[in-house]
This record gives sequence, C-alpha cells and structure tokens, in this order.
Amino acid sequence: MVALTGPLIAQAPGDMRWLRVEDASAAAACRGAALALASRLDFPATRADQVALAVTEAASNLHKHAIQGAMLVRIGRDGGTAGIEMVTIDAGPGVHDARAAMRDGRSTSGTLGIGLGAIQRMADFCDLYSVPGHGTALVARFWPQSHPGSPRYAGLVRPITGETVCGDAFGAVQADATVTGVLCDGLGHGPLAASAAMEAVTQILADPAADPATLVERAHRRLSHTRGGALGVVQAAGPVIRFAGLGNIAAAILADGTRRGMISVPGIAGHQARTIRQFDYDAAPGAAIILHSDGISNRWEPRLLPGLNARDPLVVAAALLAEAGTRRDDAGVLVLKP
Repeated sequence: MVALTGPLIAQAPGDMRWLRVEDASAAAACRGAALALASRLDFPATRADQVALAVTEAASNLHKHAIQGAMLVRIGRDGGTAGIEMVTIDAGPGVHDARAAMRDGRSTSGTLGIGLGAIQRMADFCDLYSVPGHGTALVARFWPQSHPGSPRYAGLVRPITGETVCGDAFGAVQADATVTGVLCDGLGHGPLAASAAMEAVTQILADPAADPATLVERAHRRLSHTRGGALGVVQAAGPVIRFAGLGNIAAAILADGTRRGMISVPGIAGHQARTIRQFDYDAAPGAAIILHSDGISNRWEPRLLPGLNARDPLVVAAALLAEAGTRRDDAGVLVLKP
C-alpha cells in the first residue's frame, strides 16, 4: 500500500485574498481579512489578535517602504491542521540588511512600529527574502496552537487584474519517498479556466503512482469536456527528477545561482497532444524544483536571486512572483524541495 503524505491543493477563492497595499487605508482591509479567516478557523482570541497585529504591521511596512506592494492572506493546511499564511511581495527597492530588518525594534523610518522582528516572534514561521534593487518577499505562518514543521512543497496563485478567480491551479503529494507535483494553467481566465485547471490537478493527485508522462496522458484524456490548458507534472525521488509537460508550463531546477530548464512539448491538455514525452534530470542536494505558468516571466535570472533555492518553498514561490510576476495574466507557481 502506498502511503500518501500531506496532499496540497491550491486554495479555493474563498480561502484566500490578495490585497493591494498602496495607501495607508489598506492596512485595515488586510487586518479585516486576517481576522475573518481566524474566526472561520476558531483561533483563540489571543492568537487571533497576534495575527491581526502582525498583518497590520506588515501592511504598514509595505505602504511606507515598498513600491507596488501586495499582501496575500489565506488558509494553509498541514495534514489535518489549518492555519493562516501571510505573504507580502513588492517591486522594490529591496532591503540592504535583511537580518537587521528582522530584529525587534528595528525601524527604517523612525516610527514606533512593532517591526519585522516582532512579526517573526509571533509567527510559527517567518522569513524575509530581499535583494537590493529588486523586490522583497515576506512569508509568515500562524497556527492556532504551536505546530512545528517544514513543508517540502508550496505554491501560489494570483488572478489577473479584475478577476477574483485564478485560472491556474497547483497540487502536490508525497507517496512514500516520491513527491509528485502538478501545475495547470487553464485556457483563458475566470471560472471556466479555473475549473479546467482544478480538474487536471484532481485527476493527477487522485492516483499519483504512475510516471509523469502517464499522468499527463490520463489528465489529457479526461479534460476533453473542459477548456483544457497547459499542464506540467514533476516527480522527485532522491536526486532523480522526472518531468512531463504539455504546453507553456515553465519548469526548472534551481541550485546555487544556476537554473536548468526542463522540456515541455507543445499542446493543450484536453484538446491537442501529438506526443507526450517524459525527461529525466539529476538534481543537486538542496535544489528547488520550480513549475510556473506564463503569468511569471521566464526571463528571471537566478544569479540575481542568490541563495533562493535554500529557502522555504513558499518563500521561493513568493520571491519569484515578486521578481517576475505580471498582473496582465493569471500567475501560478509551485515549488518542491525534495
């Protein structure tokens, strides 16, 4: 019997909310969104207040220091435990000393804010990734009770401007020693694209024991009644990475400032697939396996993101969205750390 561990599926629209943070009033909206999720999850009052305080401070920092700041608050799950994840991204100007910025009492504007260090202290997990002259990504996780853990995979989706539903979807699951990940970019935008993408993810995760090419072929057959979309499936077992892609899902192995692309063949899952091929790659220890849709430009430079592969998978995903994401398309990214 295959043992499945920690299935991950992209959050439903009602379980996540992206908010632009470009003026002071946005902090109240971010706080309200976080408190609404805390209430849904029956967070203890004291813990909910800590989440609200941390989210308010993070939003205030975006307004004061960042360009094109945005915050995501969403429900995150680890096994049977549900918590709140906060992600902030911006377009610059970056932080020159991220370690110093995370210390309690540190302020770059002379204010009496609680600081990123206090956010780190209140969160069960918190990390900041920033490169001067580029964007910054901040990730924090809050559980109702203490919940240690280090996820091996994480993903992000963000809808095109004007939509509340993202047409991209991701999923991942560990079966024994093999981690299987899937990212689908539904054709077009909105609910119909989202339905096609989620159908693909559901089909892959329902029985992930086969190899990636077989999984893509199975999903292709079963998406014929949908819009279809671009689809990528990756499996990581030790140093061996297997990948099969159909359409414009970008796939790469990120390690020590280098990026090795993985090959996807032309087509549309559900409608057009002449040949489905699988390719095998070797991954160095500590590498990050990345799949992303064309809502994230494939022109990001790994040398400009030093040490990123060593970070938490959600930090990697957020940093890529900050660096290369576009609001003119749905954006989706999945990161595996085998």
